Amino acid sequence: MIQKIMDEIYSVGILDWDRRLFDELIPLPDGTSYNAYIIKGKEKIALIDTVEPKFFEGLLKNLQQLNLAHLDYVVINHAEGDHAGSLPQLLENYPELKAVTNQKCKEIIMALMHIPEERIRVIEDGDTLDLGGLTLQFLMTPWVHWPETMLTYIPEKKILFPCDFLGSHLATSELYVTDNARFLTAAKRFYAEIMMPFRKLIQNHLKKLEDYEIEIIAPSHGPLQSNPSLILDAYKDWTSDEVKNEVAIPYISMYGSTEKLVLALVDALMERGITVKPYRITRTDIGELAMGLVDVATIVIGSPTVLVGPHPVVAYAAILANAIRPKAKFASIVGSYGWKGKMVEQIASMIGNLKVEVLPPVVIKGKPTEADYKEIERLAEDIYNKHKELGIL
Repeated sequence: MIQKIMDEIYSVGILDWDRRLFDELIPLPDGTSYNAYIIKGKEKIALIDTVEPKFFEGLLKNLQQLNLAHLDYVVINHAEGDHAGSLPQLLENYPELKAVTNQKCKEIIMALMHIPEERIRVIEDGDTLDLGGLTLQFLMTPWVHWPETMLTYIPEKKILFPCDFLGSHLATSELYVTDNARFLTAAKRFYAEIMMPFRKLIQNHLKKLEDYEIEIIAPSHGPLQSNPSLILDAYKDWTSDEVKNEVAIPYISMYGSTEKLVLALVDALMERGITVKPYRITRTDIGELAMGLVDVATIVIGSPTVLVGPHPVVAYAAILANAIRPKAKFASIVGSYGWKGKMVEQIASMIGNLKVEVLPPVVIKGKPTEADYKEIERLAEDIYNKHKELGIL
């Protein structure tokens, strides 16, 4: 569907209502969109982004309905398939078309899609492209979330095309954000799943955007934003070093012992005025868990011992946390075993990327005893004191 954003600028992308998994990894409870945009200058016409290859016919139909006299450039902000995947078909349909991107992205699309070098125009940070009355300005933002990612800005219209940055996996018929709460939930999930590992770099990219007057944000996924401060302020909060008075507890219990410990810890923390987020991870998708880790001060991993190590799904959750690198300050482990094991050592080895202080764990043999519950109280008190030292309680 074609939607007019303003004079000379149109949305020509595709809504994917039914997609429920991205990269065979990331759950998509609300589907997604592959946003693409036509910019009509007086002399040149540019397309920003393409779509997933299987949706190329839909994109081509939208372009044809606009009755474009020519298509001169396609800006590739990011080489991933949902952005650049249909570039080969697009170049085949428009023989004079040139892809505009940076050197790193050029190397990737040539490797992934065998794009001929002569069909690519390379630009650098701060370069501009005059379309005739409208100017495309390119801003390099590496590691948001690939090394070649860049943004495109049109100063005459004060509109930013930030690619994945500031976007959301959210299929909606509405062109702009209308439900702030729903959008921020989707955007936080999006940030947690793919952006959080690059939190420190994103802090610098946000500062870079302060030099630009932005009235509309047109991302590659999700609805457009006519209130840029909503998402920009959220990103400043999520990427900051500040944590909240929250504890996340991803856990599994096989025979009930670990669950008893977790529930006792939940109660003990709540009694101390701490917000608790327990996630029984056999019933929680990884997006919810990732989103829950964005702001927490403390992570407590709960697991029974399987053979000599943690439950495999708990190991997966630990590996996930290690990969996305939340800004948590503290971590601990609760769990149980039947005879012996090295669960604590193995989990600790899986979270080496987390810059956390590890608090003494509570790992018991068999069912919890009164002495074990006292240890849970001790762990809750340790967490309380650490949060108090941070000034968040």
